Amino acid sequence: MTLDFAPVSLDRQKEYHAALTGCPQLLTSDFSFANIFGWSEHYGLEWAFHKDMCFVRQTKPEVIHWAPVGPWEKYDWATCRAMRESARFTRVPEELAALWKAAYGDDITITESRDHWDYIYSVEELISLTGKKFHKKKNLLNQFIKGYDFRYESMGPECVEEVLEMQDEWYKWYEENNPSEALKAENRAITRVLHNFDQITGLMGATLRVDGKVIAYTVAEPLCEDSIVIHFEKGDIRYKGVYQAINQMFLENDGAEYTNVNREQDLGDQGLRKAKLSYNPVFFLKKYEAELTRAS
Repeated sequence: MTLDFAPVSLDRQKEYHAALTGCPQLLTSDFSFANIFGWSEHYGLEWAFHKDMCFVRQTKPEVIHWAPVGPWEKYDWATCRAMRESARFTRVPEELAALWKAAYGDDITITESRDHWDYIYSVEELISLTGKKFHKKKNLLNQFIKGYDFRYESMGPECVEEVLEMQDEWYKWYEENNPSEALKAENRAITRVLHNFDQITGLMGATLRVDGKVIAYTVAEPLCEDSIVIHFEKGDIRYKGVYQAINQMFLENDGAEYTNVNREQDLGDQGLRKAKLSYNPVFFLKKYEAELTRAS
């Protein structure tokens, strides 16, 4: 079998979502459609479909494959020639790593990738913010509520232009004070997703306004029936408690039907890791790197 790769595109969403639905494990944030579409230009992402599976390949800055998406337990990994040809894989979920180890034995090397673990939180806890562990978060939320005449709104296509304006202002401020290639790449991914907000199935979000101006927004996507992932969340830090407010209010108003909220990985940034741990994750979705010997 030779896989026929093509650039990630909007027109094969339905096929991709079918593969996602077939995955036996709660999927990591990497494989939500908005994520691979948003970052597809930066990473040069391509995909190929075969037997209910979707294989994802990264071509920038080097060629490496992401974990395949689909009904892993039904696939004959041991005889898959494409796996041998691909050889190197990243962002491999824990259950798939175990299946590959069983199929390939000593022919595969699997390495834990802590920097890419997803942080999973209880929606109920992040709405209520009760107890000592959330005392600081609740206090900042209350300061925002008492301190500003704000308006919460669920995000729709009609307000995307205003969100893009806020994102542009946010990016220029951060880029001036702490420029980085990672910041530029994230800004391009956010812009790509927002420009296609009404074309991406299931995409949702919210804004906070003060004096009619958007001062915070969040963009999210359902991962499965009981889990939602927060892709992007930005706020104007001149408004004290703005991040605690957009986080809590979005879940209370638009995410309460879900059990878990995935807030993605920390990428090894120690400040970000500390911040994510401070919200008391209930568990992690672990990911691995995998390398398979090419010899059959």
